[in-house]
Amino acid sequence: MARFPEAEARLLGVKICMKCNARNALRATRCRKCGYKGLRLKNKEAKV
Repeated sequence: MARFPEAEARLLGVKICMKCNARNALRATRCRKCGYKGLRLKNKEAKV
């Protein structure tokens, strides 16, 4: 789905905790909710 670049950055520019699935800031090193260090970037590819 085509969105404005600003909207894309806002929606997809986050890290996801692999333990509790919380959304975290892009610059985060640990989860804001549970403190877990295992963070991944949000998947930017559209799911089909």
